[in-house]
Amino acid sequence: MTTTERRSAVAPGRRGGGGRRAGRRQGTGARLLGVLVGLVLVAGAVGVQTLHMTEGEEADPLTYTGAKGEAVDARRFTVRLDSFTAAKSIQTGDSTLGTDNLFLIVTASAKSSRKPYHLAQPVLVTADGKRFSATDRVSSMLTLANTWVQPDIWVSGRFFFEVPPSALPGAKVLFRLPQQVLVEAYQPEVEVDLGLDEEGARKLAASPQDVYSTDKK
Repeated sequence: MTTTERRSAVAPGRRGGGGRRAGRRQGTGARLLGVLVGLVLVAGAVGVQTLHMTEGEEADPLTYTGAKGEAVDARRFTVRLDSFTAAKSIQTGDSTLGTDNLFLIVTASAKSSRKPYHLAQPVLVTADGKRFSATDRVSSMLTLANTWVQPDIWVSGRFFFEVPPSALPGAKVLFRLPQQVLVEAYQPEVEVDLGLDEEGARKLAASPQDVYSTDKK
């Protein structure tokens, strides 16, 4: 009986000691968890700040400007807008595309500096800042965007816009590389002035080709 009582007296002490040790371990784990949560919050804050910079400041492109016929060097690639014309319709194979506006056909040449690139479909920017994407009614396979721009080798091709005549005076064409999944800081772009004043734009719009064939080289 006495021995049993002594064992009973000792047993709770061991349990109590084990509970205190578990409490100390739990306290250390909680502190470590708190540190980890703090690090995650700091990393998240830095990520949000970087995202805001990317969408705002860092996403701004580096714009290189020039005029028709000039080779504009944007470091990674060089673009030269060779010529442009207007048409009432475009013939592609057996199909003829008409428009209530004008088709503006831009012929350009490009080369890269170190590695091959594809150019993106360009954008026409009006004098008052309106933007017209290249038309998707003409397959991109028929445009310069489908051609690899090679290092130090000029390649040529065309781009097609569908715009109202009012968009022509003071218009510029903006050439870029394709958009990446991750937005790159200071991606280069080339902006070329077509050199069309009010009179030049009026003459171009007044005498478009009836049909422009994509078979034309």
